[in-house]
Amino acid sequence: MAFPIAEGAGFSSPEEISEALAKPSFGKYFSDHSALARWSPEKGWHDRALIGRESLQLHPGTAALHYGQEIFEGLKAFRHADDSVWIFRPEMNAARFAASARRMSMAPLPEQDFLDSVLELVSADKAWVPNGNGERSLYLRPFMFASETLIGVRAAAEYTYMVIATPASPFYPEPLKLWVTPDYSRTASGGTGMAKCGGNYAASMAAEAQAHENGCGQVLWLDSATRTNIEEGGTMNFFVVTKDDELVTPALDGNILAGVTRDSLLKLAEFHDLKPVERELALAEVREQISSGQITEAFACGTAAVVSPVIGLKAPDFEVSVGDGKPGEKTMALREHLTGIQLGKREDTFGWLNPVA
Repeated sequence: MAFPIAEGAGFSSPEEISEALAKPSFGKYFSDHSALARWSPEKGWHDRALIGRESLQLHPGTAALHYGQEIFEGLKAFRHADDSVWIFRPEMNAARFAASARRMSMAPLPEQDFLDSVLELVSADKAWVPNGNGERSLYLRPFMFASETLIGVRAAAEYTYMVIATPASPFYPEPLKLWVTPDYSRTASGGTGMAKCGGNYAASMAAEAQAHENGCGQVLWLDSATRTNIEEGGTMNFFVVTKDDELVTPALDGNILAGVTRDSLLKLAEFHDLKPVERELALAEVREQISSGQITEAFACGTAAVVSPVIGLKAPDFEVSVGDGKPGEKTMALREHLTGIQLGKREDTFGWLNPVA
């Protein structure tokens, strides 16, 4: 094993696991093990292991706490009806994790180490993978942070990589109304929009609070330069469906995260008689086409969110309902197709599922 189980790593009782799987929720319960690896200039990546679930001990001068060198990923393991367990498209997460590390001036983790760590962690904690009822899964959170003790603005010389796992249900169980924030931006040209780093999410929280104050579930982000073009929907990629059967999403421009679910839905479009289109998507165009009926559906998507129908947009100066204000037919068909592959109910013609030993 590339990540051997460390001596003394313990296990939860069957009763404790059953309690966690009865009502899975992001971050409420964590599986027994964590994957761990460390990096230094002298040794490169080393100390690979599966350790027991335990708290981290950090020096108050740990670089990540002061200078924000931190990245993470999110992916899922699914239990099929025959009790086999599979991880969905981990190679895409491995490549994106390395790209995020390079953008944040961190030591990129070899993609094979990423794949080994998630596969071996799920294998060790297979009992923690829920059955697929209600689209439940084991959510995996690989992350890396600058672990050198450092007070001084430079890239750290030590990094720690870990993977933790939590049984979960879909993050947004209800359709969403999105708030077009007039005050905040998610990222800027040349910034960290394409990286999955904690700073992007910290910067989004004020806008999310504003969305909730205005009766919306999440934010619709606009570009920071002109505040006219749509980028993302909260922590998710954004799509619209037109009456001409186009599936349209903003093109990746360095400011938008290259979502695994986004890529998967673009590839599934043809099975639902939809033409996938990646291009600039102006807010004014979307408002007009929702009002005229040219845009019939909208949704946001991501690993945690899966596919979340968007039933309306709201801003200080306008409010529009999408279609009839209910989840769209194409949206739900795409969701069913995607989750069907993940849960083994549909054929995986793309080879997206990786088996867990």
